[in-house]
Amino acid sequence: MVNAVPSSPESPFLAACRGEEPGRTPVWFMRQAGRSLPEYKQARAGTSMLEACRTPELVCEITMQPVRRYGVDAAIFFSDIVVPLAAIGLDIEIVPGVGPVVAEPLRTEADLKRLRNLDPCDVGYVTEAVGLLRKELGDTPLIGFAGAPFTLASYLIEGGPSRDHAKTKALMKSRPEVWHGIASRLAAICGEFLRVQVEAGAQAVQLFDSWAGALSEADYRTYALPHSTAALAGVAESVPRIHFGVGTGHLLEAMAETGAEVSGVDFRIPLDEAAKRLPDKVLQGNLDPALVLADDAALTAETDRVVAAGRAAKAHVFNLGHGVLPDSDPGKLKLVVDRVHETTTR
Repeated sequence: MVNAVPSSPESPFLAACRGEEPGRTPVWFMRQAGRSLPEYKQARAGTSMLEACRTPELVCEITMQPVRRYGVDAAIFFSDIVVPLAAIGLDIEIVPGVGPVVAEPLRTEADLKRLRNLDPCDVGYVTEAVGLLRKELGDTPLIGFAGAPFTLASYLIEGGPSRDHAKTKALMKSRPEVWHGIASRLAAICGEFLRVQVEAGAQAVQLFDSWAGALSEADYRTYALPHSTAALAGVAESVPRIHFGVGTGHLLEAMAETGAEVSGVDFRIPLDEAAKRLPDKVLQGNLDPALVLADDAALTAETDRVVAAGRAAKAHVFNLGHGVLPDSDPGKLKLVVDRVHETTTR
């Protein structure tokens, strides 16, 4: 177990994650640092995604941009879910407009040898960037993150993004020993990547399982849940842990069994319904990202609805029900932050 990082007791985000009643509903956005910000595009000009993630000063600047612009209650560490995989020597390229592309997919028992353990020295730039951020952020908490084993395995097996995850599912069923070998090694890599961030100063973590919604509940419990649980175990009792997936309404209860203190809820399920199903969990979410493209009246009304529904939860962290869309107007995101703060400050 890693040591807990001292944190500001005033933080609404950390209070909510602990299940306490904060002074206001905290708000941050998945993908708040990135493509929707003009200052991000300027900072990233001429730099590849992986190169940006390996440059501590640039990581610090990009992570800070939405904190300065929006006044959000938490920063999310700027990185990518494939960073630890590239760090252990896998040939992965993040292709603009496509996503992660793997030169040599993993599909056999022999391929397991390519998944060596992650050493903190492999990602020294992460430790350095977190240190820079803690100095810049002051009382604003920093969230570290990692991709979940199922999602990472899907990229590695398919060779890139996939709509149906057919090769992944086929491998799970036909060669379960290979699947669990890959997933268990990825769980160790994810867990170490989270530990590195926490030991450097991150005050919470989020595990993204972007593609878990492609699984049935039975398959999720058999092939994904044990490995996500293992990935999160390394920072248990250290910092609050958030677990989020896309299209995972049918998996809410199963994903909560990973041990994460906070359950992310995508925009397809009302928060009050999720609260009935997970009465003992802090909930995070879940404004539809598309609503940020709507007019102010519609956006404000939907923001108010999410805030109201979130009152049914043990505690609520306001967020989108997925990441910020690239065409989002930063002014609209600022409107959401201000609205949540104005209507919930006690």
